Amino acid sequence: MCSARSGNRGFPANNEPRWDIQLRLNILCIRLAVDREDSKLNILVVGATGGTGRELLNQALDQGHSVTAFVRNPAKIRIAHERLKVIKGDVLEYSSVDRALQGHDAVLSALGHKRWFIKTTILSEGTKNIISAMERQGVKRFVCETSLGVGDSRGRLGLYYTLFVIPFIVFFYFKDKRRQEQLIRESSLDWFIVRPGQLTNGRRRAAYREGDKIGSYVFTVRISRADVADFMLRQLTDNSYLRQTPGVAY
Repeated sequence: MCSARSGNRGFPANNEPRWDIQLRLNILCIRLAVDREDSKLNILVVGATGGTGRELLNQALDQGHSVTAFVRNPAKIRIAHERLKVIKGDVLEYSSVDRALQGHDAVLSALGHKRWFIKTTILSEGTKNIISAMERQGVKRFVCETSLGVGDSRGRLGLYYTLFVIPFIVFFYFKDKRRQEQLIRESSLDWFIVRPGQLTNGRRRAAYREGDKIGSYVFTVRISRADVADFMLRQLTDNSYLRQTPGVAY
Protein backbone atom coordinates (compact mmCIF):
# COMPACT_ATOMS: atom_id res chain seq x y z
CA MET A 1 0.00 0.00 0.00
CA CYS A 2 1.37 3.35 -1.05
CA SER A 3 0.71 6.06 1.53
CA ALA A 4 2.61 8.26 3.96
CA ARG A 5 2.31 7.51 7.66
CA SER A 6 1.20 10.18 10.08
CA GLY A 7 4.02 12.09 11.67
CA ASN A 8 7.59 12.10 10.47
CA ARG A 9 8.48 8.55 11.47
CA GLY A 10 10.36 6.83 8.66
CA PHE A 11 11.22 10.06 6.84
CA PRO A 12 14.37 12.16 6.94
CA ALA A 13 14.39 14.92 9.51
CA ASN A 14 14.19 17.92 7.20
CA ASN A 15 11.88 20.75 6.35
CA GLU A 16 10.30 19.10 3.32
CA PRO A 17 6.48 19.51 3.43
CA ARG A 18 4.52 16.33 4.10
CA TRP A 19 2.30 16.95 1.06
CA ASP A 20 5.41 16.89 -1.15
CA ILE A 21 6.50 13.56 0.33
CA GLN A 22 3.03 12.09 -0.29
CA LEU A 23 3.10 13.37 -3.86
CA ARG A 24 6.43 11.66 -4.48
CA LEU A 25 5.09 8.43 -3.00
CA ASN A 26 2.05 8.58 -5.26
CA ILE A 27 4.24 9.11 -8.32
CA LEU A 28 6.40 6.15 -7.28
CA CYS A 29 3.31 3.95 -6.89
CA ILE A 30 2.09 4.92 -10.36
CA ARG A 31 5.46 4.10 -11.88
CA LEU A 32 5.54 0.71 -10.15
CA ALA A 33 2.03 -0.06 -11.38
CA VAL A 34 3.00 0.87 -14.95
CA ASP A 35 6.13 -1.30 -14.74
CA ARG A 36 4.07 -4.26 -13.55
CA GLU A 37 1.59 -3.73 -16.38
CA ASP A 38 4.40 -3.47 -18.95
CA SER A 39 5.72 -6.87 -17.83
CA LYS A 40 2.48 -8.56 -18.89
CA LEU A 41 2.76 -10.11 -22.33
CA ASN A 42 0.60 -11.55 -25.07
CA ILE A 43 1.82 -15.14 -25.30
CA LEU A 44 1.13 -17.82 -27.90
CA VAL A 45 1.38 -21.36 -26.49
CA VAL A 46 1.96 -24.17 -28.99
CA GLY A 47 1.27 -27.68 -27.73
CA ALA A 48 -1.18 -26.29 -25.20
CA THR A 49 -3.13 -29.53 -24.71
CA GLY A 50 -0.14 -31.56 -23.52
CA GLY A 51 1.01 -31.86 -19.93
CA THR A 52 3.54 -29.04 -20.03
CA GLY A 53 1.29 -26.96 -22.26
CA ARG A 54 -1.58 -27.05 -19.77
CA GLU A 55 0.77 -25.95 -17.01
CA LEU A 56 1.99 -23.09 -19.20
CA LEU A 57 -1.58 -21.89 -19.72
CA ASN A 58 -2.49 -21.98 -16.04
CA GLN A 59 0.71 -20.41 -14.74
CA ALA A 60 0.87 -17.72 -17.43
CA LEU A 61 -2.69 -16.69 -16.63
CA ASP A 62 -1.89 -16.68 -12.91
CA GLN A 63 0.99 -14.29 -13.67
CA GLY A 64 -1.34 -11.87 -15.43
CA HIS A 65 -0.35 -12.57 -19.04
CA SER A 66 -2.80 -12.72 -21.93
CA VAL A 67 -2.56 -16.19 -23.45
CA THR A 68 -3.54 -17.80 -26.74
CA ALA A 69 -3.68 -21.59 -26.94
CA PHE A 70 -2.91 -22.79 -30.47
CA VAL A 71 -4.45 -26.26 -30.77
CA ARG A 72 -5.83 -28.71 -33.30
CA ASN A 73 -8.80 -29.60 -31.10
CA PRO A 74 -10.17 -26.68 -29.02
CA ALA A 75 -12.44 -29.09 -27.11
CA LYS A 76 -9.36 -30.36 -25.26
CA ILE A 77 -8.91 -26.99 -23.55
CA ARG A 78 -10.87 -27.43 -20.32
CA ILE A 79 -10.29 -24.03 -18.75
CA ALA A 80 -11.96 -20.69 -19.38
CA HIS A 81 -10.52 -17.30 -18.55
CA GLU A 82 -11.06 -13.72 -19.69
CA ARG A 83 -7.41 -13.50 -20.78
CA LEU A 84 -7.37 -16.88 -22.54
CA LYS A 85 -8.09 -17.21 -26.24
CA VAL A 86 -8.19 -20.53 -28.09
CA ILE A 87 -7.30 -20.69 -31.77
CA LYS A 88 -7.79 -23.82 -33.83
CA GLY A 89 -4.94 -24.57 -36.20
CA ASP A 90 -2.26 -26.95 -37.35
CA VAL A 91 1.40 -26.27 -36.62
CA LEU A 92 2.28 -28.11 -39.84
CA GLU A 93 0.44 -25.47 -41.90
CA TYR A 94 2.46 -22.27 -42.13
CA SER A 95 -0.51 -20.02 -42.93
CA SER A 96 -2.31 -21.32 -39.84
CA VAL A 97 0.66 -20.52 -37.60
CA ASP A 98 1.18 -17.12 -39.21
CA ARG A 99 -2.42 -16.08 -38.57
CA ALA A 100 -2.36 -17.27 -34.96
CA LEU A 101 0.87 -15.41 -34.19
CA GLN A 102 -0.43 -11.94 -35.04
CA GLY A 103 -0.42 -9.55 -32.10
CA HIS A 104 1.75 -11.66 -29.79
CA ASP A 105 4.96 -10.78 -27.97
CA ALA A 106 6.42 -14.26 -27.46
CA VAL A 107 5.93 -17.93 -28.24
CA LEU A 108 6.19 -20.84 -25.82
CA SER A 109 6.40 -24.26 -27.46
CA ALA A 110 5.67 -27.52 -25.66
CA LEU A 111 5.08 -29.30 -28.94
CA GLY A 112 5.09 -33.08 -28.73
CA HIS A 113 3.38 -36.25 -29.91
CA LYS A 114 3.27 -40.01 -29.24
CA ARG A 115 4.10 -41.38 -32.69
CA TRP A 116 7.35 -42.71 -31.30
CA PHE A 117 7.79 -45.83 -33.41
CA ILE A 118 7.54 -44.24 -36.84
CA LYS A 119 9.70 -41.71 -38.60
CA THR A 120 8.14 -38.27 -38.32
CA THR A 121 9.12 -34.63 -38.77
CA ILE A 122 6.28 -33.09 -36.76
CA LEU A 123 8.59 -31.36 -34.28
CA SER A 124 11.05 -29.99 -36.81
CA GLU A 125 8.50 -29.02 -39.46
CA GLY A 126 6.19 -27.45 -36.91
CA THR A 127 9.06 -25.52 -35.35
CA LYS A 128 10.23 -24.43 -38.80
CA ASN A 129 6.80 -22.87 -39.41
CA ILE A 130 6.86 -21.15 -36.02
CA ILE A 131 10.31 -19.70 -36.68
CA SER A 132 9.38 -18.52 -40.17
CA ALA A 133 6.22 -16.80 -38.94
CA MET A 134 8.05 -15.18 -36.03
CA GLU A 135 10.83 -13.88 -38.24
CA ARG A 136 8.34 -12.51 -40.76
CA GLN A 137 6.32 -10.69 -38.11
CA GLY A 138 9.28 -9.55 -36.02
CA VAL A 139 8.31 -11.52 -32.90
CA LYS A 140 11.63 -12.33 -31.22
CA ARG A 141 11.10 -14.28 -27.98
CA PHE A 142 10.90 -18.06 -28.45
CA VAL A 143 11.08 -20.55 -25.58
CA CYS A 144 11.01 -24.19 -26.69
CA GLU A 145 10.90 -27.39 -24.64
CA THR A 146 13.00 -30.30 -25.94
CA SER A 147 14.75 -32.82 -23.66
CA LEU A 148 17.91 -33.81 -21.90
CA GLY A 149 19.67 -36.41 -24.02
CA VAL A 150 19.57 -34.18 -27.11
CA GLY A 151 22.66 -32.56 -28.62
CA ASP A 152 25.51 -31.92 -26.21
CA SER A 153 23.39 -33.26 -23.33
CA ARG A 154 23.51 -36.74 -24.83
CA GLY A 155 23.68 -39.39 -22.12
CA ARG A 156 22.44 -37.10 -19.34
CA LEU A 157 19.09 -38.85 -18.93
CA GLY A 158 20.83 -41.81 -17.33
CA LEU A 159 21.69 -45.33 -18.47
CA TYR A 160 18.09 -46.52 -18.81
CA TYR A 161 17.27 -43.84 -21.38
CA THR A 162 20.67 -43.81 -23.06
CA LEU A 163 20.90 -47.59 -23.60
CA PHE A 164 17.26 -48.58 -23.96
CA VAL A 165 14.53 -45.93 -24.25
CA ILE A 166 16.18 -43.57 -26.74
CA PRO A 167 17.68 -46.15 -29.14
CA PHE A 168 14.73 -48.60 -29.08
CA ILE A 169 11.55 -46.64 -28.30
CA VAL A 170 11.95 -42.93 -29.12
CA PHE A 171 14.78 -43.09 -31.65
CA PHE A 172 12.88 -41.24 -34.39
CA TYR A 173 11.38 -38.83 -31.87
CA PHE A 174 14.79 -37.79 -30.54
CA LYS A 175 16.22 -37.61 -34.04
CA ASP A 176 13.53 -35.08 -34.88
CA LYS A 177 14.24 -33.20 -31.65
CA ARG A 178 17.86 -32.82 -32.77
CA ARG A 179 16.69 -31.34 -36.05
CA GLN A 180 14.26 -29.11 -34.14
CA GLU A 181 17.06 -27.71 -31.99
CA GLN A 182 19.26 -27.15 -35.03
CA LEU A 183 16.56 -25.06 -36.72
CA ILE A 184 16.16 -22.93 -33.60
CA ARG A 185 19.90 -22.38 -33.28
CA GLU A 186 20.11 -21.25 -36.91
CA SER A 187 17.29 -18.72 -36.52
CA SER A 188 17.58 -14.99 -35.82
CA LEU A 189 15.24 -15.22 -32.83
CA ASP A 190 15.93 -14.57 -29.16
CA TRP A 191 15.61 -18.25 -28.39
CA PHE A 192 15.80 -20.45 -25.31
CA ILE A 193 15.95 -24.25 -25.64
CA VAL A 194 14.79 -25.85 -22.39
CA ARG A 195 15.94 -29.43 -21.81
CA PRO A 196 14.05 -31.14 -18.96
CA GLY A 197 14.70 -34.55 -17.45
CA GLN A 198 12.04 -37.26 -17.44
CA LEU A 199 8.71 -35.52 -17.04
CA THR A 200 6.34 -36.23 -14.16
CA ASN A 201 2.91 -34.98 -13.14
CA GLY A 202 4.13 -33.79 -9.75
CA ARG A 203 3.33 -30.45 -8.17
CA ARG A 204 5.17 -27.22 -8.83
CA ARG A 205 8.00 -26.82 -6.32
CA ALA A 206 9.72 -23.81 -7.93
CA ALA A 207 12.98 -25.37 -6.71
CA TYR A 208 15.13 -27.31 -9.16
CA ARG A 209 18.59 -27.43 -10.68
CA GLU A 210 19.13 -25.53 -13.91
CA GLY A 211 21.86 -24.68 -16.37
CA ASP A 212 24.69 -26.47 -18.10
CA LYS A 213 25.69 -30.06 -17.30
CA ILE A 214 22.38 -30.90 -15.61
CA GLY A 215 21.55 -34.61 -15.48
CA SER A 216 23.32 -37.87 -14.79
CA TYR A 217 25.08 -40.43 -16.96
CA VAL A 218 23.92 -43.17 -14.57
CA PHE A 219 20.62 -42.30 -12.90
CA THR A 220 17.39 -41.09 -14.51
CA VAL A 221 16.76 -37.47 -13.54
CA ARG A 222 13.22 -36.16 -13.29
CA ILE A 223 11.24 -32.95 -13.05
CA SER A 224 7.54 -32.13 -12.99
CA ARG A 225 5.85 -30.57 -15.97
CA ALA A 226 4.69 -27.83 -13.60
CA ASP A 227 8.29 -26.88 -12.80
CA VAL A 228 9.29 -27.02 -16.47
CA ALA A 229 6.50 -24.52 -17.17
CA ASP A 230 7.73 -22.40 -14.26
CA PHE A 231 11.24 -22.29 -15.76
CA MET A 232 9.98 -21.61 -19.29
CA LEU A 233 7.89 -18.66 -18.14
CA ARG A 234 10.88 -17.18 -16.33
CA GLN A 235 12.68 -16.94 -19.67
CA LEU A 236 10.14 -14.43 -20.93
CA THR A 237 11.78 -11.67 -18.89
CA ASP A 238 15.23 -13.07 -18.06
CA ASN A 239 18.13 -13.11 -20.52
CA SER A 240 20.46 -15.29 -18.43
CA TYR A 241 20.01 -18.23 -20.82
CA LEU A 242 19.53 -16.27 -24.04
CA ARG A 243 20.51 -18.49 -27.01
CA GLN A 244 21.50 -21.28 -24.65
CA THR A 245 20.24 -24.81 -23.91
CA PRO A 246 19.82 -25.10 -20.13
CA GLY A 247 18.81 -28.38 -18.58
CA VAL A 248 16.31 -28.54 -15.72
CA ALA A 249 15.92 -31.36 -13.20
CA TYR A 250 15.68 -32.05 -9.48
